[in-house]
This record gives sequence, C-alpha cells and structure tokens, in this order.
Amino acid sequence: MTTPMTTTMTTPENRTVGKATGSAANTAVDTVGAASGRQLSGDAAAAARARRLARTVLPVLATVVVFLCLWLAVSYLLLTPERREILVPPPQEVLTDSLLQWSHLRPMLAALLLDVEVSMVGLVIAVVLGVLAAVVMSQASWLERGLYPFAILLQVVPILAIVPLIGLWFNYGINGRVVVCVIIAIFPMIANTLFGIHAAEQGAHDLFTLHKASRWQRLTKLQLPGALPSIFAGLRISSGLSVIGALVGDFFFVQGQPGLGTLLSTYIARVQSADLFAAILLSSLYGVAVFAVFTALTSLAVGSWYRGSRARA
Repeated sequence: MTTPMTTTMTTPENRTVGKATGSAANTAVDTVGAASGRQLSGDAAAAARARRLARTVLPVLATVVVFLCLWLAVSYLLLTPERREILVPPPQEVLTDSLLQWSHLRPMLAALLLDVEVSMVGLVIAVVLGVLAAVVMSQASWLERGLYPFAILLQVVPILAIVPLIGLWFNYGINGRVVVCVIIAIFPMIANTLFGIHAAEQGAHDLFTLHKASRWQRLTKLQLPGALPSIFAGLRISSGLSVIGALVGDFFFVQGQPGLGTLLSTYIARVQSADLFAAILLSSLYGVAVFAVFTALTSLAVGSWYRGSRARA
C-alpha cells in the first residue's frame, strides 16, 4: 500500500510570509537583546542612550527646580525683608552678591582647594589603613574580636573630645585636619571590606581546600576579588565622609590657610548671609561631585561583573 505524500508548493505568497516571519523574529531578537543589556546598533542604540540620559538628568533637574522654588518661597513668603537679608537671602542675591563677585569668590575657591587636598589625602590613608585592618582581622577570629571594638571606637568617639590630643600630636595645621578625615572615614572601609571577605561562598572555600591552597592564595584569589563590590561600596561612603571630615577639621584647626569650614564660621560671626550660603553651596557641590566620581568608578570597576553575577545567581 502506497502512502500518499504531501508536497508544499513554494509560491510568492509563501516567500512573502517567510520574509515577514524572519523580520518579526529579528525584531524579537533585538527586543530581547535590548532587554538583556546587549548593545544595539543604529537608531535603536541612539534611542536607548537618549532614554538612559533622560532617566538620569531629568530627576536631577526636577530636584534642583523644586529646591530653588522652596528656597524662594521661604525667602519671600515666610520672611520679612529685614529678616530675609540675614536668615535666608534669595538665590539670585547669593549669585550676584557673592558667587559673581571675584573678591568674595576667590577666598572660597582657595579654601575649597585646600579642602580638596585634605579630603583626598585623608581618604587615601583611610582606604589603605581600612583595607589592611580588615584583611588582618579576617585572618583569625581572635584578631577580629580584639581589634573590631577599636574600629567602632573610632566611629563613635566625639572628635571635639580628642581635638587637644590631635593638635598636640599632629599640630593644628593641615596634618591635624587630615587625621580628622581619617578618623571619620576609616570605619566604612573596615566594616565593608571585612563583610566582603567573609561573604565568600563555602563551596568556593571547599574547592580551595580540596586543591590545598595556601592562606595567601585563598585571600588573593578568592576573598579579596569577591569582596570588591563591598570594598567599593565602602569607598563611596568614605569619600563623602572625607569631605565632611575636611570641613570639621577646618572648624577645629584654624591655623594656617583657612578652609571652607573656617570661612563658614567667619561668615556666621560677621552675619554675611550671602557669602555663608555661597560657601555652603560650594561645599555641597564638592561633596556631590566626589560621590558621583566614586560611584562612576565603582560602576566601571565592578558594575557589569557584579550585575552579571547577580543575574546568573
């Protein structure tokens, strides 16, 4: 018995349907590629970049606009003209009377440069000492139990209480300000690095034990690479704290070139409200810039790898 065979005729209509189906499949692949983070080409890539830029910039602009509106409302609606000039001068007066006056802006920029130097030197020292301390504490539980309370003590000790000691030991100039930065910024580096080192998976530890890895190999090839996201998270926190430490040091150590903290106390004493708000804005913008730079550094260093490992998990 012969089984009848069914043949499919290839017609122009079938070829058209096939092309449409292939086009739809390609579109689906492109959509999946965009959703999974793979790079697109042409107009699709440009549109994706424009959307990412809008999602990044528009919230910032909206926040700035809301902040300026609140500032204007407080200045003009809640305060009389006499109190306004002393308590909350409007933003346009801060701009014209202080930031656009070179005689007022020049000492602020000089003070800002000093604070940049102090905060960056203090941050580098805090990062190095914090990572080293965490590595030492991770090597034995008794070391962690003995040293970690002293790290907590550095975090909670009132700086004002130890200012005389810092001044006697490191002088009252730039060295004392750097020490204040280190004291304020070091704890996040210790805590985050130690957490990252201890966060390595037990299965990975078992694999290293199976291959008879040394303590140094386990640390350098497993624990420290796995701790990089935590280390960079601590770096972002410490970078902002180092800026605060520089300003706090200016308040306590006033010898030598003044920093922004010194200028803030001077403007408060002289009731120079426009200059006071301008100095606060400069210090705030510097803090935001430092945090943004180290956030971008974190994304470049471990961002894609960390997101990929989380997605695979």
